[in-house]
Amino acid sequence: MATNLEIERSYPKRPIQEVAEELGIDPAVMLPHGHHIAKIPQTEVTDHDGNDGALVLVTAMSPTPSGEGKTTTTIGLGDALRKAGRKTALCLREPSLGPYFGIKGGGTGTGQAQVVPAEDINLHFVGDMYSVEKANNLLAALLDNHLQHGNDLDIDPRRITWRRVIDLNDRALREIFIGLGGVTHGIPRKDGVDITPASEVMAILCLAQSYRDLRDRLERIVVGYTYHKEPITAGMLRAHGAMTVLLRDAIHPNLVQTLHGTPALVHGGPFANIAHGCNTIFATKLALKLCERVVTEAGFASDLGAEKFFDIKCRIGNLEPSAVVIVATQKAVEYHGGFTAAGGSGNLLKHIENVRAFGLEPVVAVNRFPDDDADTLRRIVDFCGEHGVRAALYESFEKGPEGAAELARLVEESIEQNQQAANFQFLYPDSAPLREKIDTIARVMYGADGVDYDRNAELALDLIEETGHGQVPVCMAKTQQSLSDTARLRGRPTGFRIRVNEATLSAGAGFVVARCGKIMTMPGLPREPAAVRIEVDDDGNATGLT
Repeated sequence: MATNLEIERSYPKRPIQEVAEELGIDPAVMLPHGHHIAKIPQTEVTDHDGNDGALVLVTAMSPTPSGEGKTTTTIGLGDALRKAGRKTALCLREPSLGPYFGIKGGGTGTGQAQVVPAEDINLHFVGDMYSVEKANNLLAALLDNHLQHGNDLDIDPRRITWRRVIDLNDRALREIFIGLGGVTHGIPRKDGVDITPASEVMAILCLAQSYRDLRDRLERIVVGYTYHKEPITAGMLRAHGAMTVLLRDAIHPNLVQTLHGTPALVHGGPFANIAHGCNTIFATKLALKLCERVVTEAGFASDLGAEKFFDIKCRIGNLEPSAVVIVATQKAVEYHGGFTAAGGSGNLLKHIENVRAFGLEPVVAVNRFPDDDADTLRRIVDFCGEHGVRAALYESFEKGPEGAAELARLVEESIEQNQQAANFQFLYPDSAPLREKIDTIARVMYGADGVDYDRNAELALDLIEETGHGQVPVCMAKTQQSLSDTARLRGRPTGFRIRVNEATLSAGAGFVVARCGKIMTMPGLPREPAAVRIEVDDDGNATGLT
């Protein structure tokens, strides 16, 4: 079987100017990065006055450890909609080097459903990740520098919440001590390093809607607390101006294309747990101004990714989705217990119910893998039909746009139905207390009986509300492998409660993170990382890339 890179090289790429012209963007305003990548100035979002197109979200049922193919489905569906005559664009997140050199591989799709140039997108791309990393670490450096020079703000080193970041998996950096070596080397304190997509700066970049909004959000970042438990912000450290400068070019959406020529905006890459796991509002709004159909995805399944997409991104960006696709696979149904109410079919049904909780009727894409059983796939489609849900086999991995033609047709029907019903709604209002928001998410999205809190989480939530930061969405961080907060509880578990053991404020991004279980913000590498198989040949060509 041909590799993804071999498949990509068999297709000619359109010049990026031609891709921009298809969207109605004047190539003269682009900021080219070679022949096949360009940044589109953020001013283009407001310079185009067209009616917004229909926004299609791709989510999934609870995955297996290897994932279920949301990115591939997003790409193939976009190609199929374009081939059917709809002016279409994709909106995807930028891949992180951590998973790429670890175990998961790249984030540009696979087979006949890829965004290209995949090698460039998966590696350094246009430097957005580095801009986020540098802005984050500049704030950390200024914070420690303030401690070194007298600590006029009375910052309690024990209550510093801001951590440095790097875009690699390195478990040895999760908990570290800094400032060792004497009085000229800083104030000794415990610290840690997260992976770059977990930075609040990345979440802010993806939610900002202007330079002013970006600067204001950076200014509001809470980096820690004083000895009197008063919040310390990036603005108080006078860091936000320089941070904005570092992100000045990163704010512009990045234009690439699929193997089959569909325009794709790949911009931003926040974690799908402690952040919202969606691409930038800038890229989404630009695509909606220029296209009839915009296909995007959210990290993990509906209980995590789709809920954050609706309650955080759509709320902050004033977006209203018109259709939702749930990716299901034979492997996921079997992994979660097969065709039983408490197993894989129950898990799929719960994700259907989750989408309906937002007032939308979903479509199920049954993503076919080469070794799947045809009768089992048909059974999944029939199961969806029994519950009044449109469903189709998805086969773009092998067949390209033709493999998503039926899915595209059903999505068009769903768009018309959802737009006529106009029932889209959030799970909770901004004004609800934080614990009420958490309880609503746990009961409605996960099927939990309720929520329990560790003492530290209780105190943190109290402090967040006391300091006036409670009128924001909640970003729930838990395992993606279960509807519960316990990975081993597969299928559709019942009779469980969610336990929140930590709560943190992302004041700049505009949400509160409630952590359930041990959520790693710095992943580790497997026994044999993908990095050890990557080489460069004598002609400079990379080999071993996934």
